[in-house]
Order: sequence, then C-alpha cells, then structure tokens
Amino acid sequence: MTQHNLIPESKLPALGTTIFTQMSALAQQHNAINLSQGFPDFDGPRYLQERLAYHVSQGANQYAAMSGALPLREAIAAKTAELYGYQPDVNSDITVTAGATEALYAAITALVRAGDEVICFDPSYDSYAPAVQLAGGVLKRIALQPPAFALTGTNLTAC
Repeated sequence: MTQHNLIPESKLPALGTTIFTQMSALAQQHNAINLSQGFPDFDGPRYLQERLAYHVSQGANQYAAMSGALPLREAIAAKTAELYGYQPDVNSDITVTAGATEALYAAITALVRAGDEVICFDPSYDSYAPAVQLAGGVLKRIALQPPAFALTGTNLTAC
C-alpha cells in the first residue's frame, strides 16, 4: 500500500482557499491591518490572564460540558434577558461553540437533509456553501446588490 492510498479523498475537492487565508495573505503582503480575523496585537488584560491561570491551577482545565460551561450559559441567558427581554433556558436553548464556523456547521447539518434547497444571500460568509454541500443540500444563491443589499423582484426570480 502506498502512502497516497492512506490519504482519504476530500469530500470537498473544489473548496479552495478560504476568504480568511486570502485576506490574511493580502494584509501581510501590503503591511496592512488584518481585520478579517481576530488577530489581536496585544496580550489582553493582565487581570484576565491571572484569572485564567488561577482557574487552570484549580483544575478547571478539562473539557467543558458539551453545551458549554454552565456559568457561561447562565451569563449568556442573563445578558439575553437584559438586552432582549427573553430568558432562554440554559439547558435547552444555549450551546457554546468555538466560533461562528462551528456554530453554523452544527446548525446547518442538524437541519438540512439530502435534497433540501437552502437559500444563501450573497455576499455571504464562505462557510455556508460547504456545510450545505456536506449535508446533502442544494444551495440556491440570491445576489444582493449594493448599496441597499435588499431583496427585490429581480433577485428573487433568479432563484
């Protein structure tokens, strides 16, 4: 068996380079500030570093519950209630993810079934299409034009 046979074939061979990789390369090439991702150029507040070190030293260095640490879900529920007047249930309405891409992938693959048509308003986040494809869905794109980026009869009939 050759080494090549050990590498599985990609389910998304035409995925290409993500917008994050492209924008990061352009920012580096032009010595520009990279606003495409969360790359802070500072270490963060000393207080947070100390709190992190404290909690790790107290054993809080294991995997959290699958839906996220309870105190964090409680804080999210309280903030949601304060901002929007809605009190979500911390056990059934809130799931903490490692970022937007993970959250979108989880939501799309949980809801989209093979053959489902999924409308995607463009310009869009480049993680929608591969998640829909992996779920077996059929992506239907609707281009929104500047400056309003609004739905019109023209772009609705294109779908």
